[in-house]
Amino acid sequence: MNHDTDVLSAARNWRLDDVEVRSVSDVLETGFASDVLTPEQLKSRLSKSVWKSLKATLEGSAPLDSAVADTVALAMKSWALEKGATHYTHWFHPLTGITAEKHDSFISPTSDGGAIATFSGKELIQAEPDASSFPSGGLRATFEARGYTAWDPTSPAFIMRHANGATLCIPTAFASWTGEALDLKTPLLRSIEALNKSVMSALSLFGHFESKRVSSTLGAEQEYFLIAEEYYYRRPDLVMSGRTLFGAKPPKGQELEDHYFGAIPDRVLSFMTDAEHQMYALGIPVKTRHNEVAPGQFEIAPIFEHSNLAADHQQLIMQVLSNTARKYGLVCLLHEKPFAGVNGSGKHCNWSMGTDIGLNLLEPGDTPHENMQFLFFCSAVIKAVDEHQDLLRVSVAAAGNDHRLGANEAPPAIISIFLGDELTDIYDRLSSGQGGRGTEAGLLGLGSPVLPPLPRHAGDRNRTSPFAFTGNKFEFRAVGSSQSISFPITVLNTIAADAVEKLTAQLQEKVDAGQSFEDAIAEVVKSTYEQHRRIVFNGDGYSAEWHEEAERRGLLNLRTSLDAFGKLADEKNVHLFEKFGVLTPREVEARQEVMYEQYFKTVNIEGETTEYIAQTMIVPAAAKYLGDLSAVKTPSRALDGVATEVASVTDELYDALQILRAQNQELGGESAHEKAFHMRDKVLPAMIAVRTAADKLERLVADEHWPLPSYRQMLFVK
Repeated sequence: MNHDTDVLSAARNWRLDDVEVRSVSDVLETGFASDVLTPEQLKSRLSKSVWKSLKATLEGSAPLDSAVADTVALAMKSWALEKGATHYTHWFHPLTGITAEKHDSFISPTSDGGAIATFSGKELIQAEPDASSFPSGGLRATFEARGYTAWDPTSPAFIMRHANGATLCIPTAFASWTGEALDLKTPLLRSIEALNKSVMSALSLFGHFESKRVSSTLGAEQEYFLIAEEYYYRRPDLVMSGRTLFGAKPPKGQELEDHYFGAIPDRVLSFMTDAEHQMYALGIPVKTRHNEVAPGQFEIAPIFEHSNLAADHQQLIMQVLSNTARKYGLVCLLHEKPFAGVNGSGKHCNWSMGTDIGLNLLEPGDTPHENMQFLFFCSAVIKAVDEHQDLLRVSVAAAGNDHRLGANEAPPAIISIFLGDELTDIYDRLSSGQGGRGTEAGLLGLGSPVLPPLPRHAGDRNRTSPFAFTGNKFEFRAVGSSQSISFPITVLNTIAADAVEKLTAQLQEKVDAGQSFEDAIAEVVKSTYEQHRRIVFNGDGYSAEWHEEAERRGLLNLRTSLDAFGKLADEKNVHLFEKFGVLTPREVEARQEVMYEQYFKTVNIEGETTEYIAQTMIVPAAAKYLGDLSAVKTPSRALDGVATEVASVTDELYDALQILRAQNQELGGESAHEKAFHMRDKVLPAMIAVRTAADKLERLVADEHWPLPSYRQMLFVK
């Protein structure tokens, strides 16, 4: 294998085919949301009476009328055909974490041998995909195949284009024949409603009656890697598992810190621009792009929107990135840790609560120490995170994220809150009875008359915190890059609804007892902070000292996913979800079972792939190199030394491989729970032993014999 040829091919083998160059004015005039049936677009195609009825459904005050559905379907079909769509699909979020779709043609044959385009209200509202082949955690047996997708009118329909046409995608929920949620969207919608009810009750105490609805808002940053397509298909581990199961550390990684915010390579920038224009057409409000810390790593970030829509858009972002990369001879890697020794990828979820008139309830304003409404809702979040550390940790638990959480790059597995100096000082002063504001922002002088003084934030940022306050929102940084954001946000919405409801009851009780509202709110905020201040930590989350301190504070340290999964079905969590109508006890247990099952299957695939690559590619490469060395007849201490070392490490690899093979065959039991623990406790250590030996060999075997593209090539050839 000539790796030099591979390098040249990977560097050269990309071209711009059928790429339309578009300007900002193009996007503003015709491009943004051009492939989305926005509420404004739909309204223009409906009569006033039909739109009024549909709007009542969208606002949650009335069920959908079947006659209205027929009219909407006709308008939707007409719009889709104008956009070039030939098929439609109910687009949903099963428990796989990715989206699913089954396409149906608009074309229906007629009795006279012709055909017409049809699409009814019944087809819009409901479809029946096979439910037996999706993860259900026991909610559906294999022979119980019936499941339903139900139109979600709060998320607009959109057009997905491909090289040979287009498809109308209708966002839907997915449920079993018996009514249990089999998807991630249904609980998310339920949690949004729970948050709405709790927060609206609280706002009424503050005398705020202008708003009619409250929802969580979200902007999810997406990190990802790009590698040349040539390399991807020469790496069975990347193809099978999404991460490299072998790979020696290259001479250069991210030590020089030269990639972060560096100039974006032209090939990558062309890819980004193409992907962004597709996202603009889909109405995705992408705002930021840049190089991330690791070589070959990048980030894209949208601005805030309604969390249900943000969850749909996040799935589309991953799909567009993956599809578009191929046009440029690249592959987009969304795994949390595709490469060892450099930073992994996360998905930072910027979460807040907002009203339908644009009021951000986590906006501190210019005088946060006097803004008791803000302090009340912020206190509720502090309470929620402290009381439900376990649920937040469960929501980001996955086999892939285990390689990232707690490493020197990502938030630790210990859940804590970073408030920043100013906000912490305000709470501390309130707790001590001082009141007022200590830490001021002021201006930052830069020491040169040509540079303007900059407004300085009253607190620094903390990249080591899993849950950080960042000005007017909380950033949940522990979510993995390949994960759906739906369940983490479902958890956030639910625990916030619970905390707000409890604090509202406390506040109401004090006011009913004759206490002034001002004194009552101050007392509630103060007592809440004092009770839950243990969760606040503004220091270095990576340090060993923090782990010790967190243990003294009584905070949970659920180091692996399997430590976390068991917490999901704890009595308090089952009760919480049931209380707010987000998940039934059966749905909670099913999701826990799916988590164990997916963990087992993920690591099992990795274990089998590790065995396959080591046995069929790496051992033969070492043997061939040893053969070349032994064929040299000239006596040489150097060659003898190399041959001895290669032979020794090959034996080490072989011994480790035998252990891995035995553990792969063992599986550890019959249940998904037993198999998952076997994977963590037996298979993963055996995989590491095989990799350790293989990575030593990579540094010894001649490059022309090594069968896998190296980190040096994959990370730096763009």
